[in-house]
Amino acid sequence: PLQVALASQSFVQIGFLMALPMLMEIGLEKGFRTALSEFVLMQLQLAPVFFTFSLGTKTHYYGRTLLHGGAKYRSTGRGFVVFHAKFADNYRLYSRSHFVKGIELLILLVVYQIFGHTYRSAVAYILITASMWFMVGTWLFAPFLFNPSGFEWQKIVDDWTDWNKWISNRGGIGVPPEKSWESWWEEEQEHLQYSGKRGIVAEILLSLRFFVYQYGLVYHLNIAKENKSVLVYGISWLVIVVILFVMKTVSVGRRKFSAEFQLVFRLIKGLIFITFVSILVTLIVLPHMTLQDILVCILAFMPTGWGMLLIAQACKPVVHKAGLWPSVPTLARGFEIVMGLLLFTPVAFLAWFPFVSEFQTRMLFNQAFSRGLQISRILGGQRKDRSSRSKE
Repeated sequence: PLQVALASQSFVQIGFLMALPMLMEIGLEKGFRTALSEFVLMQLQLAPVFFTFSLGTKTHYYGRTLLHGGAKYRSTGRGFVVFHAKFADNYRLYSRSHFVKGIELLILLVVYQIFGHTYRSAVAYILITASMWFMVGTWLFAPFLFNPSGFEWQKIVDDWTDWNKWISNRGGIGVPPEKSWESWWEEEQEHLQYSGKRGIVAEILLSLRFFVYQYGLVYHLNIAKENKSVLVYGISWLVIVVILFVMKTVSVGRRKFSAEFQLVFRLIKGLIFITFVSILVTLIVLPHMTLQDILVCILAFMPTGWGMLLIAQACKPVVHKAGLWPSVPTLARGFEIVMGLLLFTPVAFLAWFPFVSEFQTRMLFNQAFSRGLQISRILGGQRKDRSSRSKE
């Protein structure tokens, strides 16, 4: 009860103290009645979402500059976009600054929901974690919420096609990041090439937190039966090594067999899939592995793989000498595809319902811009009809 009272009190006080200076400033300029009405309008137009998102941009690039140097101008999203930005464009802009951090916080909140025993009541949990859930939702979906026609189904289909094309294209000399995921991924690591030893060490130390997640979660598996032996942690690393070996095998097989021996390559992938399903079913039936164990394994192994990827990028010369660097882009592309699916699926689901797009347009944009969007949709439909008739 005391924790609930303190949580609710701090929740209200922090929100009030953050809004009070703005209310006072507008009130002194235009009057307090106008200030109150403008404050309510700001909340309806999701001003806190925009502020939280732009704050995440500044925090990310300030931290990167302090660790690695190389300060330069970065756009913070202050400009208002009056055209539809593609999903791949939003992903390139906000992947490292918002999406990665948002998914990490999401994993921590899910783990806290599963294993947290401090706050049992639902009210206490909501009061304590509401601000964190708000930040996660803002960092993950604000670019799509403020994107004109962001929930229009035809735009979603075009964005998905463009995303698949971008993520599949190979990089190379002269290929811009807008055309190839590999070129963009290489560009995202440029700050590590010019960083000093302290920056590299700091990057590695920060990446070790993902291994702490794994260490804490594997001992909470029901299949471990409360065994606190180091063997449990060692077996978890063995599973990770096997997964990486399978990914390496598939990558090598794709390069060697996909062009000339497609049937052999498909048989190899089919055998790997059948083996994986058989092992999973055996673990569920014999040692009584639960669905919660499967979820916990995903929550433990995914951050561990990301941590290994970050360390490999920081130690690129060493990994190159060891001959392991060709496997790093393959692992990175797999993580990018998973992140893209996690972000794209909720947006595509909401785009099924036409009223979501109408609600977004009327709530976030003024009447003139809303009418302009509706007229552009009508004209776009007429152009498609004319082109289809001319082809016939």
